Amino acid sequence: MTPSLTFMVVAVVVIGVVLLVIIGATRGRGGALDQEKYRENWLKIENNLDKNNLATYQFAVLAADKLLDQALRDSGAKGEKMSDRLKDFAKKFSRDTLNQIWAAHKLRNQIAHETDSQVNLLGARRALATYKKALKELGAI
Repeated sequence: MTPSLTFMVVAVVVIGVVLLVIIGATRGRGGALDQEKYRENWLKIENNLDKNNLATYQFAVLAADKLLDQALRDSGAKGEKMSDRLKDFAKKFSRDTLNQIWAAHKLRNQIAHETDSQVNLLGARRALATYKKALKELGAI
């Protein structure tokens, strides 16, 4: 093999390794979200609300929390649970929004895990507004 051919082979291998390292280092971080998919899902949540039925708001809080969690995963947030993913992506949100997300997620847990939970309409509406704001800040909607 001639020296110039050897150099070309080595150069191609080195470039390939560098590209693989770059792809591996950036995979799953800050990927573009399918905004149309998230908008459609958010509209389904909003369209199922009945202002006279608190249960629809409670269900919407559960669905909105799930949608935000999916957006976090699709954006590359690491962690086994949503709380871990929120911690991983804390800097993606304003401090105010992050505090509101934690409060909304706590309400979600209350709805999901406490059979005698007393969730009021105002609290559910506030949580939904928070999830919408969080999805906007994340770039999902």
